[in-house]
Amino acid sequence: MLLAIDIGNTSISIGAYDGAQLVLRARLPTDAARPAAEYERGLVAALRDSGVEPARITGAALSSTVPALEDTFRAVCRSSFGCVPLVVGADVHTGIPIRCDEPHEVGADRILHAVAALARHAPPLIVVDLGTALVVDAISADGDYLGGTIAPGIGIASEALFERAAKLPNVAIERPGMAGVIGRNTEHSMQSGIVYGYAEMVCGMVRRFQAEIGPQATVIATGGYAPVIADAACCIDAVEDDLNLEGLRLVYEANR
Repeated sequence: MLLAIDIGNTSISIGAYDGAQLVLRARLPTDAARPAAEYERGLVAALRDSGVEPARITGAALSSTVPALEDTFRAVCRSSFGCVPLVVGADVHTGIPIRCDEPHEVGADRILHAVAALARHAPPLIVVDLGTALVVDAISADGDYLGGTIAPGIGIASEALFERAAKLPNVAIERPGMAGVIGRNTEHSMQSGIVYGYAEMVCGMVRRFQAEIGPQATVIATGGYAPVIADAACCIDAVEDDLNLEGLRLVYEANR
């Protein structure tokens, strides 16, 4: 079995694959100061809670936006599973031409999303990652990664609002329980502004991307906030929860 580990700024996505089938999906909080032994215990527990014995893991693939944790998880893979993980980076074959000024600067997570999206959908494609950051990426009709845009994510923006506006409360990031967008109380007003505001941002960026790569481009949303925004935005064609993990599996298979 393959263990896929995607280390993000906020959380770490864990997946276990039996062939092409994802049999485990779990998350651990990201903490660069957390000892490897604690991550090891959490990872082993997540596997066993899903009925996967650690001894069944024979390979691992790793991507990270937190460099300090790469060595931590290399050590975890060696200690717990007796394997050296494939770390996805600029020197790893992904099968996708990267048409950027500095290809080595493109985050591994963005390339993994492109790999998985191309395996599931015909290009051209627009991938909208609604995670810690709001990242929109373009894939040409020829299957080339063209680049994209990066903006503050919905969680970051919301936290700034909660912290800097003393009279505004923390609210759940979800569609408000009302018809329309005009809030009749503070909670609904904030939820409407956050959710529908980001939905319009996404649709506006999609419109601009389609003007450059073609109006027929399929729009795929991924990331923790994808279900919330996709429900409010009319421009999303599909929500793919596990693009990062599927991309790791595909890249691992291509490099075996």
